[in-house]
Amino acid sequence: MLRSRQGTLLTDAFPEVRAAARQLPDRTALDGELIVWENGRLAFERLQGRLQRRGPAAAQLAGEWPAHFVAFDLLRLEGTDTTGWPYQQRRAALEQLYADYGLSGTWALCPSTTEQSTVDDWLAHWTPVGIEGVVFKRLRSPYEPGRGWKKYKVRHTEDAIVGAYTGPAAAPRTLLLGRYDNASRLRYIGRTTTLPQTAGRALAPLLAPARPGHPWTGWTFSAGWGTNQTLNVTLVEPELVAEVGVDIARDSGGRWRHAARWHRARPDVAPGEVPRFQE
Repeated sequence: MLRSRQGTLLTDAFPEVRAAARQLPDRTALDGELIVWENGRLAFERLQGRLQRRGPAAAQLAGEWPAHFVAFDLLRLEGTDTTGWPYQQRRAALEQLYADYGLSGTWALCPSTTEQSTVDDWLAHWTPVGIEGVVFKRLRSPYEPGRGWKKYKVRHTEDAIVGAYTGPAAAPRTLLLGRYDNASRLRYIGRTTTLPQTAGRALAPLLAPARPGHPWTGWTFSAGWGTNQTLNVTLVEPELVAEVGVDIARDSGGRWRHAARWHRARPDVAPGEVPRFQE
């Protein structure tokens, strides 16, 4: 049985994982994450595209975009509840499980270390393939769903061009950002988180109403992953550059997978100086 964090049953959506479960001993439960690779990078949108498929469609996608289960904790081992064990003991048992049953292929074991130098190396070399960061757990802590751990994401700031906004004109709520590609087309790259009210009010005078022929005229923008809801946006002239904080997660089209955090307006930077959009 394969369930999401919210409890949604996903077994039929991933028949290759269900078939591979025969490698595991009975009455065993793992905590982990499903991933899909594309061209040497994590492809979140390919995974999202599989969540609602069942039957022949799920089987077809299993062949085209096979999923891997990356295990990072052990909740039950052959009927024994391990959630009360300290993490160090659970981790040792998880590694032994992989060794005893020769788990490979569909089953991947998330690396673990207590060495800061190793963590630094991971952050330096794994982020280009879409690994967002690392998770910390105390060696002596029991398994605590949703608690007992912290996540460190690799973040940096980047410049992008404001092409539209949501919310009122006097105090925009979020910004829709873009970059020009090599063919001089303004490509959508992502949206900001909700702006502080003071930032929204300060931005309003810097945003000029869109003139006819805006490159995003007629476009619709999704409110987020996994939803059909569209945003009500107001187009503006793509003249203002904004600096935002982003992590390294990208979809296969080169867009930011997570919302960007507002940093500051950059009226001192011309749109032509912003880095080009990269697939």
